[in-house]
Order: sequence, then structure tokens, then C-alpha cells
Amino acid sequence: MLELTMASVSGTDAGATAGMSMAEAPSDPGSVLRVGRDRAVCRLVTPDDWLFVSRVHLEFQCGPDDTWHVTWLRGSQPDPASAVRLVVGEYAQPLAYGQTVPLPRGEAGELVIQERTGPRSVNVGFYHEA
Repeated sequence: MLELTMASVSGTDAGATAGMSMAEAPSDPGSVLRVGRDRAVCRLVTPDDWLFVSRVHLEFQCGPDDTWHVTWLRGSQPDPASAVRLVVGEYAQPLAYGQTVPLPRGEAGELVIQERTGPRSVNVGFYHEA
């Protein structure tokens, strides 16, 4: 099972959230959860005017070994309007545009989508059951 929570943070005050939502999916090969602005395909949706988040920005997919991976999907622009960082405990790493990384089993963490030119961010927390 993969559990996701999403908080959209706006303004300079980290406590000013635009919304909080949750989604989950079983760890079955081929299961997918998406984060972005497109309500038709994304389970977690950011505000429509947050253009630094792509229509489909992050894709969480369960592989054949029941391990979840996250991909920062490449959008229509050659350069992204945001930066994405993966944080697990005290370990943090940038996620490159188009990159896929596995999520650690039995651990919690978050992916932070940060607007490059402003103070807005989307924080997607995850828990990948062992």
C-alpha cells in the first residue's frame, strides 16, 4: 500500500495552506497515482492557477516487485518552472526533471515541488508499507 498526503502551501507563511488531500493505492503491479493540475487523471490536484506544477507532474507507479517508484514527468516546456526534492528522514536529494527513483519500503518521506520564482510549494507526503 502507498499512502499519499498533499498540502499546497502559499505565501511566505508556511502555515498558509491552500488545501490538504489524501490518496492511496494497493501495492499491485501497475497501480498508479498521479499529482498535478489535471483533475481527469490526477488523484491529488493542485490549484488550477499554480502553473509551476504541470498538468501531470509526479507519477507514482508500482512495479512488478511491489516496489513503488516516483517519476517527475517531463512537461511541454524544455525547462521546468519548479524544483522537486525527495526527503526521507534527514536525507534529501533533488529529483531531476524526467528522473525516476524508487521509494523506500516501510518508510515515510515527502516530495517537495517548489516554485522557482515564488514562495509557493506542494508537499506530497508518502508512506510505503513494507
